[in-house]
Amino acid sequence: MQGWQQAMAQAFTDLPSLLEYLRLDPAGLADTAAAEDQFPLRVTREYAALMRKGDARDPLLLQVLPSAMEMHAPPGYHVDPVGDAQACKTPGLLQKYQGRALLMATGACAIHCRYCFRRHYPYAHGIAGQSLWPGILEHLRRDRSLSEVILSGGDPLMLSDPRLGRWIDQLEPLEHLERLRLHSRLPVVLPQRITQGLLDRLRRCRFQVVLVLHTNHPAEISPQLAEACASLRDAGVTLLNQSVLLRGVNNQAETLVALSERLFRIGVLPYYLHLLDPVTGAAHFDLPPAAAETLKQALLARLPGYLVPKMVREIPGAVSKIPQ
Repeated sequence: MQGWQQAMAQAFTDLPSLLEYLRLDPAGLADTAAAEDQFPLRVTREYAALMRKGDARDPLLLQVLPSAMEMHAPPGYHVDPVGDAQACKTPGLLQKYQGRALLMATGACAIHCRYCFRRHYPYAHGIAGQSLWPGILEHLRRDRSLSEVILSGGDPLMLSDPRLGRWIDQLEPLEHLERLRLHSRLPVVLPQRITQGLLDRLRRCRFQVVLVLHTNHPAEISPQLAEACASLRDAGVTLLNQSVLLRGVNNQAETLVALSERLFRIGVLPYYLHLLDPVTGAAHFDLPPAAAETLKQALLARLPGYLVPKMVREIPGAVSKIPQ
């Protein structure tokens, strides 16, 4: 077992232990049992170490803290807010946009973000397990309009180096594919996942490799993340970042400006700022459109254009993300 896998085994999976570590009194929280039953708590110790002790409103904690508000079900919020079901081409493979296909590599994540748009995804039936590889590869082989494969999930870096390497080995012979994109939160919440074995495999990959980090707040940018990003860049990987706009977490212009600047400092280009996908259980994170527009204008006024992430919304059935 590699070091990062051992670290995963040490993750917080019960709320009392996390609150004790953070020196917080559970008596101050509303009953969270129903929310935890629906979507279990999982937080790496590395991510918890970035939180402010004794602060129940810490923006990193709020991203992972179960809340009784998750049980509210206002109209307009859905279990499949981005149309994953209708985009399924074959079990384990989604295709929403021209030229790209998304491979559901795993249902596992290092932390459970409470706003996750796939918190209700039927992973038991929708993951690209080994038995589904032949059908997925045949679909990719036939569709020569594809130039990019996206490894997603879950988090594709939850796969071991050998398993991830086998996927790359299977994809590389498909000569019409040019790019491999991975979407991952692990470099942020478990930087030791960027192993030498992973770096070596990405370095010798014939694809142009793009890694899209998921970083929402400048406090998530640790020295360990900076070191991991430097190693990835040295391996030839292009680094982008996408964030989700979250009430109580990063819905201040100062926070988003600092996030873009710190990302660029460690060699990561801000890419997308997603408006919240309307997933059941996450309505308390949402912002009114006018507030989002005010933030966008503040970023345009305060940052050079290359540091302004594109504010977008994902709408099921649309031909692309929709600029906001």
